[in-house]
Amino acid sequence: MHPQQRLTFFAFLLIAGLAACSSLEPIELPPETAFAPADATTWDAIDEIVESDWTALLNDGPTALDWRLRAIDTATRSIDLQTFLWSFDVVGAMVLDHLVSAADRGVRVRLLIDDTFLLGEDTALLALQRHANIEYRVFNPYKRRSDGYVSRLVLNLGEFHRLDHRMHNKAMVVDNRIAIVGGRNLAEEYFGLHEEANFRDMELIVGGPVVPKISDAFDKYWNDRWAVPIDILSHLTAAPASLDEARRISEDTVHVHAEETPVGRDTRWRSLVAAAHRGQVTLFADDPPAENPADANSAPVQVANELIEIFNSARRELLIASAYLIPTPHLEGAVEQAVERGVNVQILTNSIGSNNHLTAHSAYRNHIDTLLGYGARLHEVRTDARDRARYMATPVADKALALHAKTLVIDGDRVFVGSVNLDPRSLRINTEMGLLVESESLNAEIRNAIESDLDRANAWELQFDEDGRTVWLSDTEIRTSQPALSSMQRLEDWFFAHLPLEGEL
Repeated sequence: MHPQQRLTFFAFLLIAGLAACSSLEPIELPPETAFAPADATTWDAIDEIVESDWTALLNDGPTALDWRLRAIDTATRSIDLQTFLWSFDVVGAMVLDHLVSAADRGVRVRLLIDDTFLLGEDTALLALQRHANIEYRVFNPYKRRSDGYVSRLVLNLGEFHRLDHRMHNKAMVVDNRIAIVGGRNLAEEYFGLHEEANFRDMELIVGGPVVPKISDAFDKYWNDRWAVPIDILSHLTAAPASLDEARRISEDTVHVHAEETPVGRDTRWRSLVAAAHRGQVTLFADDPPAENPADANSAPVQVANELIEIFNSARRELLIASAYLIPTPHLEGAVEQAVERGVNVQILTNSIGSNNHLTAHSAYRNHIDTLLGYGARLHEVRTDARDRARYMATPVADKALALHAKTLVIDGDRVFVGSVNLDPRSLRINTEMGLLVESESLNAEIRNAIESDLDRANAWELQFDEDGRTVWLSDTEIRTSQPALSSMQRLEDWFFAHLPLEGEL
């Protein structure tokens, strides 16, 4: 062994040994709860329009970003934000800047972020935490901080089983009066602003009696023993310069969102709510871990069980959009039973080319023949979808599309929108949340939105040919093999499909 290789090998053993020495212990903090619903002119005006639950669809990225920033700017008392991923790119910087401005005017801001992708941002987050009106907690954190993804994994090898369980929930509650719930993380690609590839995603903005229930769910996670203040975790010191840099929005991106006057914001809120869908909204949310997240007794299966019930309740139609589709035996059985009842089951997921996690696609491919055999109709998003300009900033000629939405359309009167993929990780490992809405009008709007995604110009349609082989149909061609981006991608997909990885994906 070369001396340099020997040194690297022993260094790895040393790091691995250190990683196994001690584990992060959960913390006990005094409980904090959401503020009561705020009284403010805007919210009072909305109550005059409708007092029951109402919902509005955020179907495209630019609209979703506008309403997220508008909601932050409307806040008078509190903002509670929970998310899986937050990148300090254009979108991340804009959200951060508006949140700090809200805190500057006296709004209490609580930020709860999963630790999966918080790499190299501790100094900015520590500076954020020092603001008198901002609290920042990291959920199920890595004890040993590192700027590199691989090095951080190595440093924390001894806690793999705990750290494998992540908080995938996504919600923002403003003044305990409105909330945004759905699939979007806080990064450019979820709002159509990435220069190379963007996601087709979906969220709901909601108001009414359901909102305090969303706040209660946030509080459960905020007060969980694995929600740790950033200043307890890091040995670094706060760097206001890093925070200033994270808030900075470049001059060439200021066109992304137009700032509004208070009067202008009130007008937009009144218009939104006047046109919003009425109907009962039910929150489904996994419980945070009571003890160690790796404890089998803490398995977050509450939402998964509710989804099975939703599948079993369908009588005529079940339209599914899921970025990652690796059905568990229970879910696969529910699809089979639905088809046997005469339910028209259509599924939209990612193709091999659009899936940003190749291993997830490799596991999904093992279920294609089974689902088609049951009678379900399968569609896979095309990277070059004809209508991808709906979901990303122009020009789009060199940009790829992928699916990130997690949505169900049930019969003609219900929809489910949330953070839940139909895969083992979402259904058994990570925590998730979502909203079930009983509304014929919202059902129709989301149905129309997804049906256009199913067009063969936007998604491959999978069928069996006369010889029983799977083929992929577009509006112009029929392919007898997966529409991969390269032969190497197809080979890697075949290789991963034969590995026992499905339970972790």
